[in-house]
Amino acid sequence: MVALLDSPIGAALQHFIWQRFQDMTTSTDRPARYSLTAMALHWVLGAALVGLFGVGLYMADLPFSPLRLKLYNWHKWAGVCLLALSLVRLAWRVTHRPPALPQAIERAMPRWQRLAHHATHHGLYALFFAVPLIGWAYSSAAGFPIVLFGVLPLSDFVPVDKALAEWIKPWHEISAFAMAGLVLMHVAAALKHQWLDRDGLLNRMLPGRT
Repeated sequence: MVALLDSPIGAALQHFIWQRFQDMTTSTDRPARYSLTAMALHWVLGAALVGLFGVGLYMADLPFSPLRLKLYNWHKWAGVCLLALSLVRLAWRVTHRPPALPQAIERAMPRWQRLAHHATHHGLYALFFAVPLIGWAYSSAAGFPIVLFGVLPLSDFVPVDKALAEWIKPWHEISAFAMAGLVLMHVAAALKHQWLDRDGLLNRMLPGRT
């Protein structure tokens, strides 16, 4: 990853993203809705998070067995894919200006709701990366390297260290539950806007809706 970022292609990509970020922060033009690509990334990532969390809860209580080993491998592969998808989503977000909250909705929201809105989004983006990276670090420290789809060995994120693995292990669970909590808050807020406020805010993330 570091070698790619230091390469001419990586440098050009970083320059492009930085230029797009500057354009976004200086331009006043904001779309009214999310793009179809942003919608697809949002819903695919959301479904993947729910699936990964559910499988994680199920496999954690399984006795040692071939099924448990298989699910752990699948969980790690899915986590790496989630990490890559999160990177794509972040790059899209940085290079494509998202719609702002409609002024009428923002004015109607108490200050604490506006703060919660921004804090939840920022927290989710941070955890999109933190949760799989912590899991990768734990797997590496425990001496179980990730072989993606059983054919592509990935570099260890940290050196093998059993004591470090024991220290990291609970943080993967803590961060996963924290992300699940933020996802529930995000869903609850979206449903409130849709069913109680009836302000159409959710329609910005639904294809074919205005």
